[in-house]
Amino acid sequence: QVQLVESGGGLVQPGGSLRLSCAASGFIFNRFIMRWYRQAPGKERELVATINSDGGSTNYADSVKGRFTISRDNAKDTVYLQINSLKPEDTAVYYCNALRVFPRNAYWGQGTQVTVSS
Repeated sequence: QVQLVESGGGLVQPGGSLRLSCAASGFIFNRFIMRWYRQAPGKERELVATINSDGGSTNYADSVKGRFTISRDNAKDTVYLQINSLKPEDTAVYYCNALRVFPRNAYWGQGTQVTVSS
């Protein structure tokens, strides 16, 4: 059974930091690209960070560059998102996504809420 379980969300003040985790199971983790998306109320889901299967390449949305860092530990089947200098506009549900390009397959986690407010 495939599972992606996010954790680490919460309520944080502007300027604060959080570290999100996504624990994977039920598939061969190191064969998948891992991505973090977020969805704010009333907005479309937005891709914020991507890491390739061996962790050697990352990519970020312009809105989070310099503040977000994606990483992975293939020995633990876990991907992380370090979020620094949080802003109110970072408030959203953050989702973990696993993508295999060929044969194409994708899995989603259930999401974790991040709220940035004073």
